[in-house]
Amino acid sequence: MRKRIPRAFRRPLAALAVVALLQAPAGAPPAWAQAAGQPALPQRTMQWQALAARIVAQLQLEPGERVIAVAQPGVFTELVPHLRYEVMKAGGVDLGVLEVLDDPYPEAWDAGLLGRGFIAATAANASLLRDVDAAIMLPGANPVHPAYAAMQRLLREAAGPRRTIHFHWTDPYSSSGNESGLTGINVLPGFPPPPLQVVDRVYQRAVLETDLAALAAHQARFVAALRGALVRVTTPAGTDLRFRIGDRDVIEQNGDASARRMRAGAPFLVREVEIPAGAVRVAPLEDSVEGVVVYPFSAWAGQPVEDARLTLRAGTIVRVEARRGREHLEHELAAAPAEARRFREFGLGFNPLLAPAATPGWIGYYGYGAGVVRLGLGNNAELGGSVRGRWFRWRDLLTDATVTLDGEPWLQDGRFVR
Repeated sequence: MRKRIPRAFRRPLAALAVVALLQAPAGAPPAWAQAAGQPALPQRTMQWQALAARIVAQLQLEPGERVIAVAQPGVFTELVPHLRYEVMKAGGVDLGVLEVLDDPYPEAWDAGLLGRGFIAATAANASLLRDVDAAIMLPGANPVHPAYAAMQRLLREAAGPRRTIHFHWTDPYSSSGNESGLTGINVLPGFPPPPLQVVDRVYQRAVLETDLAALAAHQARFVAALRGALVRVTTPAGTDLRFRIGDRDVIEQNGDASARRMRAGAPFLVREVEIPAGAVRVAPLEDSVEGVVVYPFSAWAGQPVEDARLTLRAGTIVRVEARRGREHLEHELAAAPAEARRFREFGLGFNPLLAPAATPGWIGYYGYGAGVVRLGLGNNAELGGSVRGRWFRWRDLLTDATVTLDGEPWLQDGRFVR
């Protein structure tokens, strides 16, 4: 749910919409769409009960498992009662909802006080939530909130059946996503941001209609081939990167949020189960990473950079170039700590319902769509890598890459061939 329109304004807005429709010729798009030069937009119909049923089904609750939701006030509130009822229907114990402190915060608030409060509240929540088996992190809740941070601590330290559902409609690492709803997507150059109801429709369909069995099988085949192989990633723009993964953890976001999977020793990022599912992620052996990465369009130090070219040797950036905006690229790296020059991760999207063909003009859900390659820099400890520090960058996405394993193509120009 987005921020509500105040009740006092709803009827006047509805009346204006009716007038516009009555005045428009039969079959014509609404006046607002004609004025904007755009076709009529799809209506937004959220299937709350169906979403709740699918999410709880993916948890595969065992009898008596305790489930809690963590939510931002006013966001997806219609979903919450359905979730709680579905938990009870599945034989789980509904522990209710923890609401996070809504942000962004008033500017006058004391940042030091908030920081101290975060530390104290995270420790207290870790104790409070220790007996929780599963948590559903609703859109708007993110790791800057104590309850969320406490659950992450428990996932890392307490293991067992613990897992969370990460139901990101908005950005998990930026409070601005709570307001705009669009910061979890990449808008392609020359295109306007998609309307929220378009994003809603794409994500809802991906949650409800993804064939999780087929997705998991495809990912498993790729991961089996990935082990021991020399991985090569190339693009028409000039990317030519090679690496190996050794025995590193491979994160398969296949939608399986069962306690059985977690008890088998799932790593931290497998315990954070993404909804919708779709990506395989791995931190390659850093010393094996060699080659060049080219981003045709990217942002560095908050400024546009064209044809950014990063040359890596043994997992470290040794040279940077750009056709335009090189100074911004150099400025960000110079101002960042040392880990900013280390390779972080390789990710590959598998979900056909989030593929670029389903999102013309934008790339959805952090590159989880089939054929999208994600390359990152910086800290990769959460993936099981050896790069430490606080800086990381993981939003640079490629939609036209070719990926080969020991010379055998799996992805060709952004499309799976295996």
